[in-house]
Amino acid sequence: MAKTKQEKLDLKAEKEYAKKHKKKYALKPGDVVFNIVNYGFFGIFTLSCLFPFYYLFINTVSNNSFVAKGMVNFYPRGFTVSNYIALKNVSDLGSSLIVSVGRTVLGTVLMVLASALIGYLMTKQKMWKRKFWYRFLVITMYFNAGTIPWYLNMVMLGLTDNFMAYIIPGIVAPYNIILVKTYVESIPAELEESAFIDGAGYFTIFKNIIFPLCKPILATIAIFGAVGHWNSFTDSLMLMQNSTNLFTLQHRLWIYLNSASNLQALMANPTGGSAAAAALQNAMNAKVIKYTISMVSIIPILMVYPFMMRYFEKGIMLGAVKG
Repeated sequence: MAKTKQEKLDLKAEKEYAKKHKKKYALKPGDVVFNIVNYGFFGIFTLSCLFPFYYLFINTVSNNSFVAKGMVNFYPRGFTVSNYIALKNVSDLGSSLIVSVGRTVLGTVLMVLASALIGYLMTKQKMWKRKFWYRFLVITMYFNAGTIPWYLNMVMLGLTDNFMAYIIPGIVAPYNIILVKTYVESIPAELEESAFIDGAGYFTIFKNIIFPLCKPILATIAIFGAVGHWNSFTDSLMLMQNSTNLFTLQHRLWIYLNSASNLQALMANPTGGSAAAAALQNAMNAKVIKYTISMVSIIPILMVYPFMMRYFEKGIMLGAVKG
């Protein structure tokens, strides 16, 4: 469609205005220096954070002989994926992966639902003893009985050698509830009032209005919960002593790392030539497998986090508007 005369005049005026004020927004020498230093510093900082993951990766896809000699530093040498294929020979690794994925998905979903519902209820002035329950919730963030009382409590509740020990303690997360409560308070009250006028109850409002609007903050706490569950190690170590089939991937990795370390310690004083050479080769392979298992345990988080980052940033910022 051809532009009208007025549109052409407006476009011309905009160009003249931009040309006239171009110098006004030109960077000064000090700004240029600041940008160079700023981008340079954060670029180096980013590379220093990413390099350990990159170093692990290039060692897992390099020939084991080059890794043993310490010749793999900046790029892979003798590219191979045999180390990843060899993981199928690591006992119980598959079951540990299933346990970690199961507790991460189920634990995160239940935590998000509980945080959303409780956070919403905490904003209701009509809630019975609202201030008491909110303060009681906050106090739990600062006072902790300690590891031994926690363990004894889990024993008395029958949560040892039980998969639900991974799920139940993490359902109610005070910090996440506070984030959701603050976020819900930033939602215009008129939306809820109009739903009340139409005859909707609290649960209907929560399900159809509040929950969909809370996606940014829920995605944020989902990241917290998923990373926490995936990296969790202590509960598996202390509570699953008699149920090896319930070991998490991190626990299994810890066991394998200790086994490899013991093997390398044993090789410090070899007793025979050929036997020592064979054992040394096994120790070297154990080192590479350690790298490979570590990489496998990191990959899921590295794949999910970038897609959730935009929700994470938005949720934290909007949840911080009110105190």
